[in-house]
Amino acid sequence: MSLKEAAAREAFLKTLLDVVDGAYKAARAETQLHLDKASEETGTRQVAVSLPDGPDIATVSLSAGEGAAKVTDPEKFKAWVLENYSSEIKREFVTSVQPAFEKKILAELTAANSTEWADMNSGVVHDIPGVQIVAARARTHNVRFKKEGRDQVIKAWREGRLADVALPALTAGGAE
Repeated sequence: MSLKEAAAREAFLKTLLDVVDGAYKAARAETQLHLDKASEETGTRQVAVSLPDGPDIATVSLSAGEGAAKVTDPEKFKAWVLENYSSEIKREFVTSVQPAFEKKILAELTAANSTEWADMNSGVVHDIPGVQIVAARARTHNVRFKKEGRDQVIKAWREGRLADVALPALTAGGAE
């Protein structure tokens, strides 16, 4: 293959990849909306995927998001640490919480799924200001193909059976 042919092949595939990637992201977002709605309304957390005229090829399942403790108001958090654990303040031209202490506190709050923290040395329970449990990883979903599922999709695509179902239309315009 010559340089000209290789470059042309890359340009053609890049064009198709960009169109398919955009369509995939839109389809994924739409699937997530439907899964979230189904989970709320009926408790449904997964759905089987079939070819238009064929067998099940995959399962799409809802994955729960995860929460984690995060400093949302650094000044309030720093003031609490300064008042209660001043040895954990790093003094420079400005004061800041020692990174290792912040990491420790946030890890323990994340594990407890709470902003209340119990000091194991003193037994004092603190409601930590400036920290919230926030979504660390959004709720999402995954696609798990059956053993022959991908091969069946490729075969259906080659036979033109997915043109009206899954493939984006290549339209004029939008060139960069």
